[in-house]
Amino acid sequence: MTNDRMTTYRTSCLPMAVCLAMLPSVASIQTSRQTIRMIQPRMVKIFGAGGIRGLHAYGTGFLVSPKGHIATVWSHVLDADSITVVLNDGRRFQARVLGAKPQLDLAVLKLQAENVELSYFDIEQTASVGPGTRILAFSNMFNVATGDEPVSVLHGVIAARTNLSTRRGTFEIPYDGPIYVVDAITNNSGAAGGVLTTQDGQLLAMIGKELRNARSNTWVNYAIPIGELKEAIKQITNGNFVAHKKKPDETEIPVRYHPLDFGLVMVPDVLYRTPAYVDSVLPNSQAARAGLRSDDLVLFVNDELIQSCRTLKVALGRLESGDALRLIVRRANQLVQIKMNVKK
Repeated sequence: MTNDRMTTYRTSCLPMAVCLAMLPSVASIQTSRQTIRMIQPRMVKIFGAGGIRGLHAYGTGFLVSPKGHIATVWSHVLDADSITVVLNDGRRFQARVLGAKPQLDLAVLKLQAENVELSYFDIEQTASVGPGTRILAFSNMFNVATGDEPVSVLHGVIAARTNLSTRRGTFEIPYDGPIYVVDAITNNSGAAGGVLTTQDGQLLAMIGKELRNARSNTWVNYAIPIGELKEAIKQITNGNFVAHKKKPDETEIPVRYHPLDFGLVMVPDVLYRTPAYVDSVLPNSQAARAGLRSDDLVLFVNDELIQSCRTLKVALGRLESGDALRLIVRRANQLVQIKMNVKK
């Protein structure tokens, strides 16, 4: 699988019996159709922030409670004053971010609606499978569904269960735990936050973001098992999730470092949530030596999510001499990790 998102099936060298064995049976097809009808009402389309520097403004989520709680991937789409959620039948609601755990690449939304009849996944009823298991992948890839259209469904196979490894030169996310690697092109624009199920409808995993290994130029199609996300989803929906709390005197902490101290010139901070894009990098600066470039979008500082130029300045301002500084930036279609040391 390559960046052009095309797959070549080389069956010409396989015996005919093997090729026929790979085809789904009539019973399997009928089961998949029943599953699709059951799962579609549990899926939602999410519309929020995007449009800047080619970032898409749509995503996917899935209902996890009868009260309108939605699990999805933590992404730039949620960094908006107004998030719109469209149900399978075309009903549109506003939603708010109830909580997030970036370490799991997870966010939970809450529909701003009361007494709405909803289908949902019971996250206590999930499955764990091994390689070779046939699966279905549900997502709003490429913004195909905008109203009452059903989300897209792909057939695939679990290729492996392994840990997600991130390294310089790939899309990087804080999560490095277990994943399912899927033999299908599941991780497209807008697909993140969708789900994998077994052919009979058991919930398996949440589809992750687009990841590309720059060394081999191949895309990683993966999903995070619900077992890794379940406790965080329950804590957020039940109101027991403890996020990072500001220290009482945090606002009084002196600002020790600014972006310019590292050689970064940020775009003008003209909006309350101006994305933290690098306008330019000063020659021979620490940022230049570390490999930062113009148009890089700063997403994380030492695992802290950066939502704007303002939050970047606050995060850098809290640093102390000798601290390690790790940035994760979005560069075109890649996430790149940058490491620097805070000097006196």
